[in-house]
Amino acid sequence: MTTTTPPPASSLIIVSGMSGSGKSIALHTFEDLDYYCVDNLPAELLPEFVRNATGKGDADDAAMPPKLAVGIDVRNRQTDLGNLPAWLSQVGALGLDPKLVFFDADDDILLKRYAETRRRHPLSHRGLALADAIALERQLLKPLRALADVVIDTTGTNVHQMRRRVITELGLATDRAVSLLFESFAYRRGVPADADFVFDARGLPNPHWDARLRPLSCRDREIREYLETQADVGEYVAQVAAFLDNWLPRIQADTRSYITIAFGCTGGRHRSVYLAETLAAHARRYGWRDVATYHRELE
Repeated sequence: MTTTTPPPASSLIIVSGMSGSGKSIALHTFEDLDYYCVDNLPAELLPEFVRNATGKGDADDAAMPPKLAVGIDVRNRQTDLGNLPAWLSQVGALGLDPKLVFFDADDDILLKRYAETRRRHPLSHRGLALADAIALERQLLKPLRALADVVIDTTGTNVHQMRRRVITELGLATDRAVSLLFESFAYRRGVPADADFVFDARGLPNPHWDARLRPLSCRDREIREYLETQADVGEYVAQVAAFLDNWLPRIQADTRSYITIAFGCTGGRHRSVYLAETLAAHARRYGWRDVATYHRELE
């Protein structure tokens, strides 16, 4: 994986790419990193927007320009997209370092994401079927993809993995910007490829063998209450918590920006979910601010 140097303080990131490829997630990530973000800006307004946002038109404004991130994609007019290189040159003349980041994904993944969210494709107003709208969008955005400084393919990634790739591939990590993801999974479907630590929960008492609890997941109170009463589970949690409390700060001192701690069990619905949620809550109490959970078999 190729990384770039961190953008300077006076930077502009143009977020473009296929609809459904993760552009909104990228903009939310930039916003969390103190970028001033605008989505679906008409491309012709880009130079004027930069002047206003940075105070470049004010002779008495000597403040350092902010970090900016702007979403420009197929919702713009095609003629505007064709003029984007000229407008990027104007932005460069204002003292900013514009970078175009293009997000992409396989067509079948885009189709699946639209089916799950039930959102309309921006080109569907032309009376096109979804597959045809995606094909047309890919053709219209081909010049922007060729112009991109960085292309990020989000095929096969979840929300948290997309955030991780934005931070690492663009070199946006800071000394304290370490995010923790506590993930649960089922061993029968394989270990998550991006896991940094993997803990096996298959040796713990299994609610599956209780006919009353079997249909439930750890989102149900009965499962949590069952596991909380098991001495082995309490000992397991205490030992893993002590391990993470000792080693996560050491990893934080390295160059890492994102750490995934995965817990696996047979079905990925009970023990692993409980451990991920319990250890995530412990991490928050311990002082970690950016903590998320992801339950692969439930989501």
